[in-house]
Amino acid sequence: MEKIKTACPSWRELAREAAILTAAIAIISAAVFFFLVPSHAAVSSISGAAIVLANFIPLPISSITMILNVALLLAGFATCGNAFGVKTVYTSILLPVFLGILERVFPNYQSLTDSPELDVICYILVVSVGLSILFNRNASSGGLDIVAKMLNKYLHIDLGKAMSVSGMIIALSSALVYDSKTVVLSILGTYFNGIVLDYFIFGQSVKRRVCIITREEEKLREFILRELHSGATVYEALGAYTLKPQREIIAIVDKNEYQKLMQFINQLDPDAFITVYTVSSMRYRPKV
Repeated sequence: MEKIKTACPSWRELAREAAILTAAIAIISAAVFFFLVPSHAAVSSISGAAIVLANFIPLPISSITMILNVALLLAGFATCGNAFGVKTVYTSILLPVFLGILERVFPNYQSLTDSPELDVICYILVVSVGLSILFNRNASSGGLDIVAKMLNKYLHIDLGKAMSVSGMIIALSSALVYDSKTVVLSILGTYFNGIVLDYFIFGQSVKRRVCIITREEEKLREFILRELHSGATVYEALGAYTLKPQREIIAIVDKNEYQKLMQFINQLDPDAFITVYTVSSMRYRPKV
């Protein structure tokens, strides 16, 4: 009898995936503990909300984060169904566990920089590394992602806007316990955190759509296909002034390919007409 092959990942693949997610959460936990907590800034995260709530609830930040994450997971499953996978559950629980370990290892920790502003900057840079790893593994740290999905479902708010709104609400909540300087720092930190995350997460996958009209069309097409190993589309165009037919070559390239392409065009035809557009996502629809 022939064995039926399944798509289930092996234990080695699961162990490797768990190790990567664990490393990412360790980076995020370190960013929260060593930089965000000493700054007292509530920067767009459940940990930021826990920093504010710690002033009202006699519990460590790790415990408050655990309670909030578990509550959000339960609310998320109740309202959005199985929209949250095993990875989200794993990372949501692991984050406060790591925070609890750091609280025990460094019980009287204050600040590495002795500057709230520098602490927030360091937090943004370090946490973006961890979050980008999670994003590339199709995972998240839970928290605000769950809030955003619930807002998206019931209020029909775009996920990106929902994340921004919930993040700003947390930042503004710092006004309940801290001075105006910390509130402003929380708001600015939330804003710049979004910008840096966009760069780390989306900026690396951004491509360019290059449209070229040149006298050396055949040589350019061969270069794109043979040297860049990329695809291209050729369109028939008509000049509005002369009504002379021309052909336009369009190629979508990454950062390195774009530099090689521009260098080649400058040598091949300095008078070529080029327009460039930024492309953040693409969809290929195969023929059926």
